[in-house]
Amino acid sequence: MAQRAMLAAIVGVLVLCVYVVQAEIFFHEEFNTMDGWVQSEHTSDYGKVALSVGAIHVDAEKEQGLKLMEDAKFYAVSKKLPKAVSNDGKPIVVSFSVKNEQKLTCGGTYLKFFSELDQKDLHGESAYWLMFGPDICGSNKRLQFILSYNGTNHLWKKLSTPKTDTATHVYTVEIAPNNTYQLYVDGMHIQEGSLEEEWDMLPPKTISDPTDKKPADWVDDMMMDDPSDTKPEDWEDEPATITDSEAVKPVDWDDSEDGVWEAPKVPNPNYRGAWKPRRIHNPDYKGEWAARQIPNPVYKKDPNLYKVPAPLQYVGIDVWQVEGGSIFDDIIIGDDITEVLRVVKSTYGAMAEKERDLIQAEAKKEAMKEPAEAAAEKPNMDEHADHTPDEDKSEGEEDL
Repeated sequence: MAQRAMLAAIVGVLVLCVYVVQAEIFFHEEFNTMDGWVQSEHTSDYGKVALSVGAIHVDAEKEQGLKLMEDAKFYAVSKKLPKAVSNDGKPIVVSFSVKNEQKLTCGGTYLKFFSELDQKDLHGESAYWLMFGPDICGSNKRLQFILSYNGTNHLWKKLSTPKTDTATHVYTVEIAPNNTYQLYVDGMHIQEGSLEEEWDMLPPKTISDPTDKKPADWVDDMMMDDPSDTKPEDWEDEPATITDSEAVKPVDWDDSEDGVWEAPKVPNPNYRGAWKPRRIHNPDYKGEWAARQIPNPVYKKDPNLYKVPAPLQYVGIDVWQVEGGSIFDDIIIGDDITEVLRVVKSTYGAMAEKERDLIQAEAKKEAMKEPAEAAAEKPNMDEHADHTPDEDKSEGEEDL
């Protein structure tokens, strides 16, 4: 029995060792420095970036990130990965955190991942493989998840709303070799699905048969006139307007100059409009006709929708912000969702609750400060209640 238990323990250790060897974090940017980050020179007025922990933080050493410093600016900075990342036959996982202390109302906080890039020329049209992260402007709030396939960018069909408060949030996605994805926010699983079904990367599997024609007797009118409904005998075929019988010709009207005077028209109170029979459901209604579906001759299944066409070599921030101030941190690229989520837990998870407490405490402090400031600005009428004109006179002055 003891030998069996020991053998099981050894097997467990070996399995764990194999897992550790297989799971790899290719890149983890903690922003201890700005080394390797390159500012684009595509235009001369990109917004400035700097290292910052933000106004509210739990651990200044661990929470330092890259901050977008200016309002109403485009930003374009990138970094080359320490080694090219291929996901041939295995998952790829990307993750990052972002904090919007500025209460962002319009701006992007997403990342782009590139196979090839001239870092000095990074701009909005630079070709990327993946664009992932929040994008907010007014009432339009969505988690961007765009994949490039055969040179065309394909938008995610689903709509997922990102967090819009001022706390730090982490966005993580796994793209797997079976052409599926898993989406996580703050380490919690929120979405999963199929690359083929939720992106228009491939033509549809079926199309309408061009030879299929609508039958001549097909009834597609849902409603019809009630054949039993007849026009009421008292229905008046009156005109819509009548001459105003109370109108009087103006006294200054000159027929020779103004023409023959005619009384104006007014709505006819007896007008009921053209009579129409009531509408009823058509018993012969068959629904909207649609051609039968046939296999699409140009459709061809691609088992490699998930795959980066060429290994990833760069990560970039290429966004516009009306209110600058977003702080990016802990950009991670790995090949195992469990390992990446472990890192997320050790970074974001270690401070999230304390950060929320600090934000709530600061909000309470601000709420208490506002009434006090308002009271300080309000004039004190009691000080002037017993005031008389004589009190304003300087010594020696008197009324004339």
